[in-house]
Amino acid sequence: ISLSLKRMTPPGARRAAAMGLRRGRRWLSCQASEQIAAWVASEEPAPPPSDFEGWEPREFFRFEVLHQSKSSGARVGRIHTPHGHVDTPGYVAVATNAALKHVDHTLTDYSEEDRGQQLMFCNSYHLLLQPGGEAVEAAGGLHRFMNRTQPLITDSGGFQVFSLANHSVTDELNSKLNSKKRYPKGTMRVSEAGVVFRSYRDGKLVDLSPEKSVLNQKQLGADIIIPLDELPPFHTPARDLVRSVALTHRWEARSLRTHLADLRQQAMLGVIHGGISRELRTWSAEYISGLPFDGFAIGGSLGRDTAELLGILGTVMPILRADGGRLPPGTRKPVHLLGVGDEMSIRAAAKTGVDTFDSCFPTRLGRHGAALITGGSRINITNSRFKTEYRAVLDEECDCRVCSQGFSRAYLHHLFKAKEPLGPQLLAIHNLRYMERLMKGIRSDILNDML
Repeated sequence: ISLSLKRMTPPGARRAAAMGLRRGRRWLSCQASEQIAAWVASEEPAPPPSDFEGWEPREFFRFEVLHQSKSSGARVGRIHTPHGHVDTPGYVAVATNAALKHVDHTLTDYSEEDRGQQLMFCNSYHLLLQPGGEAVEAAGGLHRFMNRTQPLITDSGGFQVFSLANHSVTDELNSKLNSKKRYPKGTMRVSEAGVVFRSYRDGKLVDLSPEKSVLNQKQLGADIIIPLDELPPFHTPARDLVRSVALTHRWEARSLRTHLADLRQQAMLGVIHGGISRELRTWSAEYISGLPFDGFAIGGSLGRDTAELLGILGTVMPILRADGGRLPPGTRKPVHLLGVGDEMSIRAAAKTGVDTFDSCFPTRLGRHGAALITGGSRINITNSRFKTEYRAVLDEECDCRVCSQGFSRAYLHHLFKAKEPLGPQLLAIHNLRYMERLMKGIRSDILNDML
């Protein structure tokens, strides 16, 4: 309503109009909820939680809450795995092909000096296509194959399969997508059995079922694995989204059965879906939290901005906290937020009780010349103003190898202009250390009840 119209309309009439608008929105919301409930009821149900044995704490995997903030739902905890512990809230670096882009990951491994990547995320989709699960298993598993002694987590491959189908892959694959030798890509068929897709490497058809996805992750041998799920794009119609969530629930139940038949000292996280729909997120959280998963991941479309993300977390996290109250004394299940790595979203999500976050965001920024700076800002080192900054390091408050060893902004600017591979490597190392420092600061704030 324009200002002039407001002045012309009596205050009582404006209040009545606003009240009518709110009532109209509530009525529409109620109608939509009823329609969604009808669609959910029409779907083939997933196996009920009663079909599974109750969850029991694992000797090889556990999560302990060390401090619960008095100011919010935030908590400081520690995840214990066969390959070491993970302090939470924590950032998880993404090593797509069992390698951090442009970085020797051993330079960023966790050390006794309380620095380095405690948990690293590898993509089973890419490793399935190259070199293949059998090759990694023959090498002694993913830890030995990539020479890493700290914890690893692998995903199901669902994100890559469906994002390729929707032409929305991350920058990790842009070079392949723009290749002149481009093979036809995309999902060929999605059914109850699984998904059939075409390999971006050689064009061959690949049949991926929930069971095969789990068995592939068993061959890789990561500490934490994730069941196969469907990831529809953000603008999926509500009816199709209901079908997708229902299918994902059935796939996850099948994945869980396969996993429980052969644990191999691996933990599995159940993935909660539903887009930005409160009804579908509630449905998914209630069903998945009822199954004997070792923890949870919040996936699917997480909204267009931090506000929509918080709307999702405001629906899901109370349900997961209630589930924690039903666990044996002293035990909790960790919550992972898939694909979120920007500082604003991390801080906001940590306040709701989310424990870990994965994203290729910091290394991707580094590859494009952007450095994260203390205080939440960033600079682009390719800017000409850095050409003569001979004595200034990236961040005076940073203790990463790049800043502590005195690499100047001028030198880093030169590396990018000369297209030297060392440039992206140094900025990636710096950005990863920034994320470590960020998470350490968040944990400190929670311990002091400031967050």
